[in-house]
Amino acid sequence: MPESLEIPIVAEYVPAYAHPGDAGADLRSAESLVLGPGERATVGTGVAIAVPDGYAAFVMPRSGLAARNGITIVNAPGTVDAGYRGEIRVTLLNTDPREPFSVAEGDRIAQLIIMPVVRAAFSSIQQLDATVRGESGFGSTGLAAREGDSA
Repeated sequence: MPESLEIPIVAEYVPAYAHPGDAGADLRSAESLVLGPGERATVGTGVAIAVPDGYAAFVMPRSGLAARNGITIVNAPGTVDAGYRGEIRVTLLNTDPREPFSVAEGDRIAQLIIMPVVRAAFSSIQQLDATVRGESGFGSTGLAAREGDSA
């Protein structure tokens, strides 16, 4: 895997990494708005990128906005496919029940992570192989330990 990957971009605010070793590059708002308590809005970033085949970009929430203000992204992670060439937009949600949140043009609102992806070749079969977990779903890991079982 290359140490860096050149990504063609059209942007007023080019995503940037805040610190060496950061996985996510900050995406900034291209508009100003106020999110009332419980409101959501799709916010433009003014960024359009050309992700190469074999990669995808993922739009992730910023932990500081979530911790300090209750701001998250509704469909996190948002996926930017290699073939998409439109503006990256971020659907922000204000989870605070009392306080509005103001977004100014240029504010950091999300992170963009570029990752290699494998395209699956799905193969239809009659039955899947057995595993220890089997069909146990959401929240099943650790249930036995909570109920006093030694498993």
